[in-house]
Amino acid sequence: MDVKIREVFESVGSFFTGDDHIPWCDRDIINGCEREIAEAAEGDSEELKRDSIMRLSWALVHSKQPEDVQRGIAMLEASLANSSSPLQQREKIYLLAVGYYRSGEYSRSRQLVDQCLEIAPDWRQALVLKKTLEDRIAKDGVIGIGITATAVGLIAGGIAAAFARKK
Repeated sequence: MDVKIREVFESVGSFFTGDDHIPWCDRDIINGCEREIAEAAEGDSEELKRDSIMRLSWALVHSKQPEDVQRGIAMLEASLANSSSPLQQREKIYLLAVGYYRSGEYSRSRQLVDQCLEIAPDWRQALVLKKTLEDRIAKDGVIGIGITATAVGLIAGGIAAAFARKK
């Protein structure tokens, strides 16, 4: 019984806090990725440079800082045309979807996740992101309905109070 009660409280708590299952990245990791790119730029390996840029893009779109997320989105969009393999393109599209999710552009994120799932229908990360998006969209809809209902109630209460004063 205690387990069920705890699950209910965790569910309600995560509804209001917006918990999701997408990892966050901190500034230290981003700085490390930037150092890695600088070191790779000094070398001759194009593959190392490409991999370093992908790691930085991953870190940026998983950041809690909106400016980092926007930077990650810009990097990924610029490099999307240079994807040499379907796997690499799928990864970039997925990271773009994460970035758009983090920036609150849920419809764009949903389009990108659907693109990922066209390439790899059973890809677990994309399926989890799709579920997270659907949950967030539903939550935002419930909150919107609640705000609207509250506003209508306040207006109706104000009108009723005005009529009561007239009499």
